Amino acid sequence: MDGVELQILWSNMIGIVSEQARALQRIAFSPIVREAGDLANGLFDARARMVAQAVTGTPGHINSLAAAAANLLRHVDADTLRPGDVLITNDPWMSAGHFFDITVLSPIFRGEKLIGYAGSTIHHTDIGGYGIGSGARDIHEEGLWIPVLKLYEAGVRNETLFAMITRNVRTPDALLGDLGAQVSSGMIAAQRLNALCDRYGLDDIESLADEIIDRSETATRESIRALPGGTFHGETTFDVPGGDRITLKTAVTIDDKAGEITVDFAGSSGRSPRGINVVPAYTQAYATFAIRSTLNPDLPNNAGSLAPIKLTLPENCVVNATYPSPVNARHVVGMYVPFPILNALSQVVPDKVVAEGSGAVWTVQIQGRDADGRAFTSSMFNYSGGMGARAGKPGISAVCYPTGVSAVPVEVLEAAYPIVFTCKELERGSGGAGAQPGGDGQRIGFRMRTTQPWLLNTVPSRLNEAPQGLAGGGPGRPGQFLVNGKPVVLSGKTDMKAGDEVMMITPGGGGFGALKAAKVA
Repeated sequence: MDGVELQILWSNMIGIVSEQARALQRIAFSPIVREAGDLANGLFDARARMVAQAVTGTPGHINSLAAAAANLLRHVDADTLRPGDVLITNDPWMSAGHFFDITVLSPIFRGEKLIGYAGSTIHHTDIGGYGIGSGARDIHEEGLWIPVLKLYEAGVRNETLFAMITRNVRTPDALLGDLGAQVSSGMIAAQRLNALCDRYGLDDIESLADEIIDRSETATRESIRALPGGTFHGETTFDVPGGDRITLKTAVTIDDKAGEITVDFAGSSGRSPRGINVVPAYTQAYATFAIRSTLNPDLPNNAGSLAPIKLTLPENCVVNATYPSPVNARHVVGMYVPFPILNALSQVVPDKVVAEGSGAVWTVQIQGRDADGRAFTSSMFNYSGGMGARAGKPGISAVCYPTGVSAVPVEVLEAAYPIVFTCKELERGSGGAGAQPGGDGQRIGFRMRTTQPWLLNTVPSRLNEAPQGLAGGGPGRPGQFLVNGKPVVLSGKTDMKAGDEVMMITPGGGGFGALKAAKVA
């Protein structure tokens, strides 16, 4: 396959999976999907290898989805699949790490021949159980566990499964609407992939997938071979809800002969009793993102470019959750996974890494009754701190590396829920000093339009441990979480009173490089 032909077909593949993602966002009910883009879409070949991903989405979802297709098909015989079948699961260890993230996998047929799969993972508003916070004591308190099942069989709904889901969640209309969006987006991908095959006379996409995946893997290995071999160490420390300190340590080994990188998390904090533990697939997702975005971010992200990056995870580790560990707030730790890796890589490619930033997004969920007595449960909404600085650029304010989730506009939230925002502005000067300063965090305040008590479920981090700078850059400023102007310690759902004002001040990012001394006249 020559380069021109391959580029044309590749552009078509990206167009298909991006249209799949746009359709999912347009159809979705929940603001977290429709506005924030907390989703992933991927196109897989018949061997369940991810060939292409949509440009919209988060690394935690996309790179977990890359493994999810093969995980699902270990529980289903692909030879038994028929047109109109749709598979579903939210098993944390098969996909994106907690019950809220439901993965839907739709087989794509050309006539009676299976030629691939369209996959999507999105964060759903509610899945029953505890909610988005870290207060559950084991996974069975966290919500409804959906094993690998057929959501549709030959185009017919699994009514028993639909009834089971509907009865176990607080917002069934939103969840079923978002599930419908996932199924519809898979149908669009199937139509467009068949149209591509018609247009270019293809019986399937196996040869095309081989070419794309092989070239991606070869290019990734070549970028690793260009690095000096050896083992480099990195570490980061941060605090989580309840005040616990978590340390992540990495030994990043570069094999410049084989073109492989292995990341060993030995020495990291052990399993937490709170719901912040991270399953291996989610750890892998953010570890591979840190390396890929540093070495060769322009290469396609698929099974080939991910293959040369390996992980070694110690037993009973916070980033290697085992059953029945609680995991619902796994992003609070998972989004810090890149930082010890980047700290290690700063010894190899200092001009390509990012200083520590605020880390995990601050997620908020509200529950209660409005002024008219109507019950509400919000979807999760997120707020970012500052991004760390780079060697040649300052950190970006109110942008949280490494996630790709956007903030839901306050106007959308105020229209959807009985919430009033009293403040939303940058926290000037919270980024760390340096030759390149860190990005600033932000200040967000809100009250609820209610006369009754309500519940706040939130998981802030870095209230004590500041994001560290690189190469002599200063630390960012830690965050603050205030209720009625007073700091509070949060470790689970919090009872709030009508009229209470919540104020969140997110951390600033670390600076890069030492400030130059001022010249004396």
